[in-house]
Amino acid sequence: MAHLLSKSKYIRGLQCDRALWLDVFNPRLARYTAEQMRRFDRGRDFEFAFKATFPDGIDLSAELKRNVDAYPARTAELLDKGDGVALFEAGFLYDDVLVLADVVQQREDGTLDIYEVKSGTALSETYRRDAALQHYVISHCREINTFSIVYANPDGGFIKEELSAALQEQHGEIEKNIAAMKDILRHGEPATPTGQHCLEPYACPYQHYCAQGVRQMSLFG
Repeated sequence: MAHLLSKSKYIRGLQCDRALWLDVFNPRLARYTAEQMRRFDRGRDFEFAFKATFPDGIDLSAELKRNVDAYPARTAELLDKGDGVALFEAGFLYDDVLVLADVVQQREDGTLDIYEVKSGTALSETYRRDAALQHYVISHCREINTFSIVYANPDGGFIKEELSAALQEQHGEIEKNIAAMKDILRHGEPATPTGQHCLEPYACPYQHYCAQGVRQMSLFG
């Protein structure tokens, strides 16, 4: 495959090295609860509502579907025209990490305004880590003018918080994290035990699998 890590895999790796390994090599083991699926749906609905504020936006996912490794080349082709285009799910690849940005608006000078859309009503640390990875990857491909996280106003509408300077400061840490995750993926499945990290910041979809291994060891170890 052309990429090794993605936004979701990077966030998974920050939570647990074993979950990262499973996400890459055995994702069929993942199990999501009905509530998790409803949360995904709410997130998509909120994202679609924000994208509707860019009526001329080009949705790469509608064109390329699941062929995600084709997204960076198509994104570059559209941005190289310099037409001030707005793109949905624009793809950028650097250091074996592929990110798909929710909304990218090209300015007249060619620089980019990036919008990462989250349906929560507060700016969580996980949101910041997600955005920091995107900023790291995209800034190595194109010049960024602004990078904002868009989240829900409890009274309705959108809140936009511009974080470029803070995200730039995290590049060194992100580079180290990526190197560490690549090293994990060069070896076999980690034997990381279950614990509180299985629940924070999100309930891990591999809990059942790892817990089964714990029970087996207690019976036969």
